[in-house]
Amino acid sequence: MKEDTILTLQNEISQIDQKITANDTLLTDSPDLCDLINEENATLKQQREALQASINQINGDIVDGEGDVENNNGEFKDAIIEIRSAAGGDEAGLFAGDLYRMYLRYAEHEGWKATQLSLSEGGIGNIKEVTFEIKGSTHNPAFAKLKHESGVHRVQRVPATESSGRIHTSTVTVAVLPKVNPKQIDIKTEDLKIDTFRSSGPGGQSVNTTDSAVRITHLPTNLSVSVQDEKSQHKNKEKAMQILASRLYTMMQQQEKDKLDDIRSEQIGSGERSEKVRTYNYPQNRVTDHRINQSWHNLQSIINGDLEDITESLTTNLD
Repeated sequence: MKEDTILTLQNEISQIDQKITANDTLLTDSPDLCDLINEENATLKQQREALQASINQINGDIVDGEGDVENNNGEFKDAIIEIRSAAGGDEAGLFAGDLYRMYLRYAEHEGWKATQLSLSEGGIGNIKEVTFEIKGSTHNPAFAKLKHESGVHRVQRVPATESSGRIHTSTVTVAVLPKVNPKQIDIKTEDLKIDTFRSSGPGGQSVNTTDSAVRITHLPTNLSVSVQDEKSQHKNKEKAMQILASRLYTMMQQQEKDKLDDIRSEQIGSGERSEKVRTYNYPQNRVTDHRINQSWHNLQSIINGDLEDITESLTTNLD
């Protein structure tokens, strides 16, 4: 029975490969159909990856690869992280940039690969919102170590532009989602509203002369994802679908446990200064995680990516 199932899946993969080959020939013969053919090929490749993942799972031979999202213990290997500036104006945007660089450096220390998915800037070093993926490994899964980073991060420091030396308090929200294969989520085409628009840089400066940016709205939940980083509309759509799938998966999992009604509002709150999970106090060189009531007095090292002590403490106390 197992062998018959694998053979059926392999035959389906073979048929998909034939369609892709035929489409590649059409690309040369019918350049006017290029966009349609590329879109169909992308869908066919996703179907192929899902079929191959099923074969790997049947064989018990799940390996690290683009289509594999879990390791052998059922843990999610990869994470999608969303950072948004909240209360505090420009200083919040600057701190969002600091946290983004902190997670990138931590990923580098861990040997993980980080890929930016979308970015909205408010100026040099000032980030309104950034979404990025961190790809872990079977033996060192990223989501398991980073999942407790979700929440409101508060910073207390004297901004560079503050002439009087007054300490400002600002907040940034962090949401850590498991990266899931969109094929794992039942997302119906009729439930999606897909809009395209022209990409733009800071201050509305146009960076693209075509409508390559994509916004996907999941109508039943009103979740919306916008991606404009790539010049290719198809690539932006693919990234947006990946983010949407991870958000929907997380929402469904937490609703099943009756923990959350709304993943966004419950996981990261409104961004108000009182809803904090961690405080970065620069004058006192102290980082405090309020969930476990523990502090570390090496703030600059932590901001530079030295998060190991924090993630280990959170895993020990919160898992």
